[in-house]
Amino acid sequence: MLTVGDRFPEFTLKGVISTDIKTAFADFTHQTHTNKWQVFFFWPKDFTFVCPTEIAEFGQLYPEFTDRETEIFGVSTDSEFVHLAWKQQKEELHQLPFPMLADLKRDLSQRLGILDQQEGVAQRAVFIVDPKGIIRFAMVTDLKVGRNPREVLRVLDALQTDELCPCNWQKGEETIVVAN
Repeated sequence: MLTVGDRFPEFTLKGVISTDIKTAFADFTHQTHTNKWQVFFFWPKDFTFVCPTEIAEFGQLYPEFTDRETEIFGVSTDSEFVHLAWKQQKEELHQLPFPMLADLKRDLSQRLGILDQQEGVAQRAVFIVDPKGIIRFAMVTDLKVGRNPREVLRVLDALQTDELCPCNWQKGEETIVVAN
């Protein structure tokens, strides 16, 4: 698995950005939001039970991420058409403010090292990528266990300080200063 310090792979993927079939699809690449922080979170399958709870929470927190000059990308190995159907069917996904990317060929998931070999889907992974394209945070949980998007936001805040941050540090709190 790629991890902290590795360059996030180049990619070109279709994304779903609305529920209207006429405007639903857009192309995204690793260069879509250059010079910005980015959060990529992967889920195993559309039309499941844990995934929409996470996706909706990332959607609710989206303004807090953009306040931090950070873009969010949700990704699974389902097609853009499956994403669209799910977005149209699931009320909490209707107004998502970030794209749902389709890694249909599983290329990005495989290069990141998060393709579940038994299930053939992306593992439940999160990557925080800095403006230079370097992975600064990587996490994978069991397919059955949802993530905490607020914790991803907290880690982003800590990374953006470029300081030493103690356990459970929250934005606005003191960082650690090492005496020379």
